[in-house]
Amino acid sequence: MTSDSTSKTPIIEIRNVTKIYGSDVKAVDNVSLEVNRGEFFALLGPSGCGKTTLLRMLAGFETPTEGAVIIDGQNMGDVQANRRPVNMVFQSYAVFPHMSVAQNVGYGLKIDRVPRKEINKRVEEALDLVKLGGLGNRMPDELSGGQRQRVALARALVKRPSVLLLDEPLSALDAKLREAMQLELVRLQKTVGITFVIVTHDQAEALSMANRIAVMEAGVVRQVAGPNELYEHPTSRFVADFIGQINMFEGTASTAGDGKVKVGTSAFNEAVLSGTATGKVAIAVRPEKVSISRDKPSDTGTIAARGRMTDIAYYGGFSNVFVDIGADTPVLAEVSNSGRNVGPGYTQGEEVWVSFKPENTLLFDH
Repeated sequence: MTSDSTSKTPIIEIRNVTKIYGSDVKAVDNVSLEVNRGEFFALLGPSGCGKTTLLRMLAGFETPTEGAVIIDGQNMGDVQANRRPVNMVFQSYAVFPHMSVAQNVGYGLKIDRVPRKEINKRVEEALDLVKLGGLGNRMPDELSGGQRQRVALARALVKRPSVLLLDEPLSALDAKLREAMQLELVRLQKTVGITFVIVTHDQAEALSMANRIAVMEAGVVRQVAGPNELYEHPTSRFVADFIGQINMFEGTASTAGDGKVKVGTSAFNEAVLSGTATGKVAIAVRPEKVSISRDKPSDTGTIAARGRMTDIAYYGGFSNVFVDIGADTPVLAEVSNSGRNVGPGYTQGEEVWVSFKPENTLLFDH
């Protein structure tokens, strides 16, 4: 994740923005949020949630039906896309195949009639920034996918925008290269110090890169927070379920006093948890916070159940273990593979106990 060295002064203000297509398709629904100067900000959500529409309204490619977009203190209502202090990097790179790398990067400056000497200087600086120095004479078909994405980044950065908008910029790359480019984008953002706003549907990508993340669903922003806050303290079932993996168990809660509730589920022993929700609720716990043992946990405060191991998925450094405890879905536990020749240490079909501490749970209204 990027370090929190950002200014608390907003460079982007989105005020009550709604976008309606046709007569009733509400792609963005009364969204208000701010992005701070120098921040790496992510718009995260499933397909069709409105995140790309919101980004396109920042870029000027779409016009809000209602509300205002303010960038660097100026209302963008009447400002055309090519006059905004932003630049955009697209998912498809949009690199011109008939131009060299240097010509691609300098194209926007040429259109703006910047003197050739200045263009050459700024192109060279931009290519060095994205670690493509010395490759200016190459053609796009001589580059790898990652290198072409760097060309697109250099072309956007060379115009020195106040805000760089990135629309799923890494989705076309393979997994290992995508991970490397995530680190590269964070390094680049720190180096140039400008505001990055990225759209992604990849939770891990957003968590690893952004200072703050806005999680969207059906055109609405459900929560805006830093990665740790979103993961450990989601404010809704949707956010909890969308960010990473999670176990969710239906139950019933009643008041226990002192800000606590008693929660019972069909599979686990009754638990006393912090919270105020009563009636139908859901208990949630992350897989890495679930323990597996052959013996019943001795701590009476632990939430526990006995079950049978149904599946083991090996991922190298860890294994995902699934245990059927008679609930609607199996319990998922993430088990570290700490020894070189050791897997999770359990076998399919084995009877085990799954348990977790009350303080590691989340409690949601039904």
